[in-house]
Amino acid sequence: MSALWPRGWRAALPELAAREWDILVIGGGITGAGILLEASRRGLRALLVEGRDFAWGTSSRSSKLVHGGLRYLAQGHLKLTREAVREREALLRDAPGLVEPQGFAFPDHGNKRKRRTMLAGLALYDLFAGRRERHWRNAPDFAMLAPNAVSPQLAGGIVYLDAKTDDARLVLRTLAEARRHGGVAINYVQAEALLSEAGRVAGARLRDMEEGVQMEVRARLVIDAGGAWSGTLGADGPRLRPLRGSHLILPAWRLPLAQAISLMHPHDGRPVFAFPWEGATLVGTTDVDHADGLTKEAAITRAELDYLMAALRTQFPQLDLREADIVATYAGVRPVIASGDAHAPSQAGREHAVFAKPGLVSVAGGKLTTFRAIALDVLRVAKSQLPGWTDTLAPCRIYEPVPLPTAPRRLPAPPLRRLSGRHGAQAQALLDAAQPDELEVIPGTETLWAELRWAARAEAIAHLDDLLLRRTRIGLLLRRGGIEHLARIRAICQPELGWNDARWEEEFAAYETTWMNHYSLPQAQTHMEPRA
Repeated sequence: MSALWPRGWRAALPELAAREWDILVIGGGITGAGILLEASRRGLRALLVEGRDFAWGTSSRSSKLVHGGLRYLAQGHLKLTREAVREREALLRDAPGLVEPQGFAFPDHGNKRKRRTMLAGLALYDLFAGRRERHWRNAPDFAMLAPNAVSPQLAGGIVYLDAKTDDARLVLRTLAEARRHGGVAINYVQAEALLSEAGRVAGARLRDMEEGVQMEVRARLVIDAGGAWSGTLGADGPRLRPLRGSHLILPAWRLPLAQAISLMHPHDGRPVFAFPWEGATLVGTTDVDHADGLTKEAAITRAELDYLMAALRTQFPQLDLREADIVATYAGVRPVIASGDAHAPSQAGREHAVFAKPGLVSVAGGKLTTFRAIALDVLRVAKSQLPGWTDTLAPCRIYEPVPLPTAPRRLPAPPLRRLSGRHGAQAQALLDAAQPDELEVIPGTETLWAELRWAARAEAIAHLDDLLLRRTRIGLLLRRGGIEHLARIRAICQPELGWNDARWEEEFAAYETTWMNHYSLPQAQTHMEPRA
């Protein structure tokens, strides 16, 4: 199959189901995508299925950071931090335009013990990354880097480098790269049960959630990479502790930042951050036990909203930030392995675990940054169940280099780099498909109108929220989910999607409900009026 998902491609599902596969990956988040890429590039016939949309779960609702996890050092997780720092460096090298450096600034108000601890941790950070940087700045120098974080009590500050990404696009880029190597990925196909033969797992019974059709797929090995949903098919393994992280999106003009600001929350001392992301400012995160179950989308609670606003008002009192300034919210559930003790959520480990039984390998836990390392660990365990497959599983480049695309009219280097990072080898086709006025940026974002057309044409869109919440992030970056631009969005995307007017109205109603319930302020009652 090509590297695209053109309209009508789902008609190939019966033929795909009839094939014999080496591995069947269940789960279309970053872990499953990473496994599909590493398996397909190493010669395995690999199929991935996702019951909802690609990146629908945790992998579109993370904190958007590609980082080593500085706080994990204080908890003694040296191996995890070293691995994450090295994977961060690999992503910065291999995914320019998608994974970008992000400077962090930590105001110091005279706590010398905390300063020494952080500087010692950053020395290890530098050692793991193979670099050496200056991290302490006196008060005047720090004020130049982070003017909005200045206070009369400021003694100076600590600065360090991590990275940020668009997590949903990271998943899509990884899947597209896998498809270049022959991997196949299908969204809205639910694995309902495992198939067994002679005492081992031999495949799965699937359901096309769009058509309601059942099918059986045979594979030499099934890999359960369902994240927080891992184990729902009956696999044995560690118990998961679902933890919810909630975030706020504010306009950049209300909280203008050149650096990410990291601070300790005034109530409990947990780290909270705010940083520039996609033309807005992202604030996060909470870390609480998620007790609402996993059958519906997570959403921020009133207590979490109050918690994050308290941090902002403490750090930026001069800005007089209010709830009315919030453009959108979002919440994700982290698949953390339960340790069996009573540690606070923020103290729970972020390691991953891989376990197996005949015909089945499952993975639980882990973090966004280390998806390649997790995928290779999974395949090392899988190798014993795939006789004849002898790959050494040595790490290689995460993505193949691609040249910068050229635009019909001259675009500056930054948007071209951005498109190349997010779309890889398809960036040129995206630009070639654009209408003349679609190379402009959608106000309030860094997204080109042309990205909407390409997503509708070639990126497996089944529903409007796929388009506005994951292929692009308009639903997070613009007030009321981007409804102000709905008329133009419809004009561009409806013909590409092949939806009639009734289908469009149905999709808008569903998107409205989703956005109001899971991406707005808690108990928000405002009705979204379509402008189309």
